[in-house]
Amino acid sequence: MDPSGHCARAVASSFFLLMTNRMNRCLRPTLMTIALCAVLPLHAADAFADVPDRSPTELAAVRVQAQQAPAATTPSSSFGAASWKDTPASVNVLDRTLLDSRQVRTLSEVAANDASLGDSYAPVGYYQNIAIRGFALDTATGYRFNGLATTGEQRIALENIQQVEILKGEAGLAAGVMAPGGIINYVGKRTAEVRTVTLGTDSEGTRYTAVDVGHWLTPRFGVRVNAAWEDSASYIDHADGRRNFYSLAADWLIGERGKLEVDANYQTSAQRSASGFQLLGATELPRGVDRSKMLGYQPWQQPVGIASTNLTALHTFELGPRWQSRVSASHSRSVIDDNVAFAYGCYYAAQCADGSVPGNYFAPNGDYDIYDYRSPDDTRVNQELRAELRGSVDTGRVTHQLSIGADTFRRTVDKRQNVNEYVGTANIHDPQVPVFAPSPLQPGASVRRLDSRQDGLFVLDRMRFGDDWQWLAGGRMVRLDERAYDKRGNPERHSRISRFLPQTALIWNATDQVNVYVSYVRGISLGQEAPFWTSNDGEFLAPVLSRQLEVGIKYGATDALTLGAALFRTSQPFQYARADDSDAGYTFVQEGQQTHTGLELTANGHLTEQLQVTASASVLQARARDTATAAYEDHQLVNVPKTRASVHLDYALPFVAGMGVTGGWRYASSNTATVDGSVRAPSYSVVDLGLRYQHTLRQQPVTWRLSVDNVFDKFYWRDTGSSAGDYYLFAGAPRQARLSVTIAL
Repeated sequence: MDPSGHCARAVASSFFLLMTNRMNRCLRPTLMTIALCAVLPLHAADAFADVPDRSPTELAAVRVQAQQAPAATTPSSSFGAASWKDTPASVNVLDRTLLDSRQVRTLSEVAANDASLGDSYAPVGYYQNIAIRGFALDTATGYRFNGLATTGEQRIALENIQQVEILKGEAGLAAGVMAPGGIINYVGKRTAEVRTVTLGTDSEGTRYTAVDVGHWLTPRFGVRVNAAWEDSASYIDHADGRRNFYSLAADWLIGERGKLEVDANYQTSAQRSASGFQLLGATELPRGVDRSKMLGYQPWQQPVGIASTNLTALHTFELGPRWQSRVSASHSRSVIDDNVAFAYGCYYAAQCADGSVPGNYFAPNGDYDIYDYRSPDDTRVNQELRAELRGSVDTGRVTHQLSIGADTFRRTVDKRQNVNEYVGTANIHDPQVPVFAPSPLQPGASVRRLDSRQDGLFVLDRMRFGDDWQWLAGGRMVRLDERAYDKRGNPERHSRISRFLPQTALIWNATDQVNVYVSYVRGISLGQEAPFWTSNDGEFLAPVLSRQLEVGIKYGATDALTLGAALFRTSQPFQYARADDSDAGYTFVQEGQQTHTGLELTANGHLTEQLQVTASASVLQARARDTATAAYEDHQLVNVPKTRASVHLDYALPFVAGMGVTGGWRYASSNTATVDGSVRAPSYSVVDLGLRYQHTLRQQPVTWRLSVDNVFDKFYWRDTGSSAGDYYLFAGAPRQARLSVTIAL
């Protein structure tokens, strides 16, 4: 019997048995099956060595599809669709090859591949947020799927993603009201002739299966289906979880000039969320902590459940050789059942009882309070409709590439009145967390908490003056109408804003390989909400205007390697809790300026035929000035390391066909953990290694991937970010090994 065939049949049988079971159950492939699949192909190769060559087989006729090659554009860019080199902004693209090589599954893991990105309150077991250039993204508008807004309060799956586009800096023309850091755009996979199944596990015992099937059903209509089932085993005790994901992409070529692309995906996940640490007595980092222990764990704590649905549709029509219309729409919905035994502060601890220690930090001896927090049916919905006309006209010796359009965006938030009750006090060094009784209270009825509508008109003109110069000028007229309501559904705030957000850029094509650009962009973002421990608890501050000036250079000698450098300066009003004589002791205000000045370097592509590199470095100074509070000035802002670097190498071994080795290095300098700069998390350096091997099984490719992150098991604080005005500390993951095999069927 052919052992390779036996392995293939075993895998195929497991897959088809799964599909006949209930769709909401996770596949549980055994490690024995994976191990046998690793050994049998090698044994089969020896077995076939003595078999004579088979007779030639006549292949079926090749059918040519009316497909268009994907353009090397950056649809997330605020400067229109253009090649990377002709985009006057810092843009990085993480393609499918890198995502597979690193076995990336979470947003935090995406951020680890670019030095300009960092975690910004990213707990294990919860939806995660990141910061770009030191600015936390707005979860309402900072995340995009196929260029359209998606709710950031979800665990975005990556199985159906072809590439992740990272636009750094202002993107007002693309997104309207948004945080100045940038946007993350997930680009979905399109129809292709593909049939693969991926099985995976890790050193904690995770069981993972993913399926990718695509086919052109007719020469003009094709579909692609992606699905994933995961039973995740976490390095944190009691934080194991599960996830089920399904997606469908369809491409319809309508006539000779029209095209319709539709994407739909649905995901459910359930996992206990791990609380972050806090400073001890507001002045000291916790020491000797065990990152595998879940703070505040209670047996009655239910997992956080997140169900998300994302739909996008894009219709393009070629009006002529130089003009195209684009109409797109999206619907994104995330429903969160938020349940956590939340470790927070020390208001009820003995060391904090006299008020000498701030109650919103852990006690000096490591005591912390535990709260029964429950907020089910937390529903966020984003909807967007966009119409755009792209084309070009010539006026004398100047060519104008125009983009004119309008869009409308609506976001709603519905929440039930939550339960947030103190149940007991524990200590970070407890061998086992004491068990307390949960609160008998129940959540209230669901009410509308936010209804935000945003309408915009935008125009961009890219003017080409011969072969050497390009001038881009445009902007967006944005109108925001937003209503906020309190926990009982009573009107609390009504904001109306109308602003024109201009932007311009000049590009010099210095040589065929080098472009130099300078750009200026203005943006607007909503004011932050005052924390509960300030005198103006719950108040939203006025919207803030931001400005960005950037100078950059891009080198692209060939498609194999690109190099980039960008120097930028972004400023906006500073928002912080100012100490005063109020009963609360603090009032949340806007005063002074927050300025981020930085340098970014990137290198992506092949250094040699065998060696591929994905590397970036960032040097960023983020400071506040003119705040009227001297302690908050002349030092780096919270959760913004001054220096970051990320390097990932992939080397194809020339002496072993199909085998490659990968290696990575991540570095971050010390990270400020308090608003007065008195406490810093130490710098850290993390090394990752991996191995890749590809062979054929019955003339179909099989790819094995082994990756080991944090090889030297280093302890470090990866995140000192804030949520609702409070600051938390999250430890980086310990050494983790992942193994996967992708089999083409």
